[in-house]
Amino acid sequence: MREALFYKKVEGEKVKCVLCPRNCLIADRKFGFCRARKNIGGELYSMVYGRPASVHVDPVEKKPLFHFLPGSTALSFGTTGCNFSCDNCQNFEISQSYPEESPDVEEVSPERIVELSLRYGCRSIAYTYNEPTVFYEYMLDTARIAKKRGIKNIMVSNGFINPLPLKKILPYLDAANIDLKGNEEFYRRVSKGELEPVLKAIKTIRKAGVWLELTNLLIPGFNDSEMNIEWLSSWIEDNLGREVPLHISRFFPMFRMSNVKITPESSIEKAYSIARKHLDFVYTGNLFSGREDTLCPSCGKVLVRRSGYFIEYNNIRGGKCSFCGRIVPGVWE
Repeated sequence: MREALFYKKVEGEKVKCVLCPRNCLIADRKFGFCRARKNIGGELYSMVYGRPASVHVDPVEKKPLFHFLPGSTALSFGTTGCNFSCDNCQNFEISQSYPEESPDVEEVSPERIVELSLRYGCRSIAYTYNEPTVFYEYMLDTARIAKKRGIKNIMVSNGFINPLPLKKILPYLDAANIDLKGNEEFYRRVSKGELEPVLKAIKTIRKAGVWLELTNLLIPGFNDSEMNIEWLSSWIEDNLGREVPLHISRFFPMFRMSNVKITPESSIEKAYSIARKHLDFVYTGNLFSGREDTLCPSCGKVLVRRSGYFIEYNNIRGGKCSFCGRIVPGVWE
């Protein structure tokens, strides 16, 4: 374990964690909401530091990031715990678990994570699988070392983090994919969280110059209305710009939503059509034949042809369309 950053000592032996907007008040020997941070004798500790529950080499497209070093791989890892409790979570086995529920986890230091990424030829490290905010200290230390070694850092996050911790990690991040799940009602009902802090974090990441892509998982009857897609797409256009890519993903029954039907392909197509009115780059995922190619907004030619998570060809040269010369936002080289 490692003493946590971003907490305050309060009355008695209680502590207040100020890492995320929950601002948990935690009694001695108790965990915060996230199940990853514990008060021990009036001091807050990260109980997941150096204890990844999952480590894999993934295509960067799996994050998903389509405008960031396409065709490269990312050394990806996550721990147990999360500061949301989404009814639809696909990684609930680790996100809704306490550290002691994974007793066989091998300790892997930040230095070791970086060495593994170099060994396997990964151009980046992705903090993913569960919410990286809850293993903040582990992420920060790893990102610092990676930056010195020329390896890029990717945060795949729900965006539910307080401004000061976000500001501290941003200089070490090169890219982020943030879930923008739906409206306020969706966050409270499905994720047991709040929307406004997520919107603020997304704008902060964008303003800092970190490459940003967004993901929206479309769940039938919860966030798939035309009104919701219109709001989400127009918010991105108005606050971030048309060039920020949006990934619209198909839902499959999972966790506490095992009785909810699979998202119809027609709903994905409708959402795509609405989003394309506001955004230059919209992708659809979790489909047998999704819209995963990158098209030039000017000439319409296919710039990056994808097959699943793999690149068939890339017609972007020097950050521009090789056909008409249009600048294509992203990190391509």
